[in-house]
Formats: sequence, C-alpha cells, structure tokens
Amino acid sequence: MNIRKATIDEAGYLSELSFRSKAYWGYSEAFMEACREDLTILPEDILASIIFVLEDEKVIKGFVGLEIEDDSCLLSNLFIDPNEIGKGYGRQLWQHMLEVAKGLNAHSILIHSDPYAEDFYLAMGARRIGEIESTVFEGRKLPLLEIPI
Repeated sequence: MNIRKATIDEAGYLSELSFRSKAYWGYSEAFMEACREDLTILPEDILASIIFVLEDEKVIKGFVGLEIEDDSCLLSNLFIDPNEIGKGYGRQLWQHMLEVAKGLNAHSILIHSDPYAEDFYLAMGARRIGEIESTVFEGRKLPLLEIPI
C-alpha cells in the first residue's frame, strides 16, 4: 500500500471515483447528477489543495483532500472505491490526513459530512458541532463535524 500526492492528470479518474463512491449509498440518479459538479475534481483543485491517493498494487483505491483555512483545515474529499469499502483504506487515509494536518500546525479539521459517512467520522474521533446547508440542494442540511488536532 502506498499513499502519495495526486497528480493533475488523475483529476478525471478521481472525479469518477468520487461519483461512484457517493452513489454507493443508493442515491437516485437525479440526485447524483445534481451532485456531479460538486464531485468533480479539476486539475486546479489538485494544485490548490492537498490531495493524496492511496494505491494498492498500483491501483488507486481512494483519496483524501484537505484545504487550508487559517489555523484549521477543511476535509474536502474522502472517497473510497465502492468495491474496496470496508477493507481499511478509509482508516489509512484518515490517519495520513491527520498527520498532514499536524504537519501544517492546524488546530482542527472541519468536515462537511455526507449523512451516510457521519458514523465513520464519529468512529474516527470527530464530533458533531452542528449542521451546514448543502451546496447542491436548498434546505438540505448536512452534518458539520470537527476533529481537534
């Protein structure tokens, strides 16, 4: 297993992986299409944020992204290939992300969580601090979580 920085030529693959990973939760086709723009990773995103991929046998199994915001970070992405969920890849990426955030002297990481992913983040030590409005669906509230560093 190897965790490394994403390269800009992987943007399309990471976009497709994030879309498949979100669809894992059984969202409707219309819901998923409405989310497509938010799930798209552009080469500029890879340059502007900190995105790491986890490879196993040279195949990308998942990725994590952080954005720096003053003395904290925002978890912008954490997606695992749906065929690989439950194999520990999410935990490995989570631990790597914490180490990166520590290295950046961040005091905390904020997470705008998908409702289905909230239990994973809580199990990893995050705590719910409120809700945040969805950027895709007006009136839809998403869990807002935080993990202190």
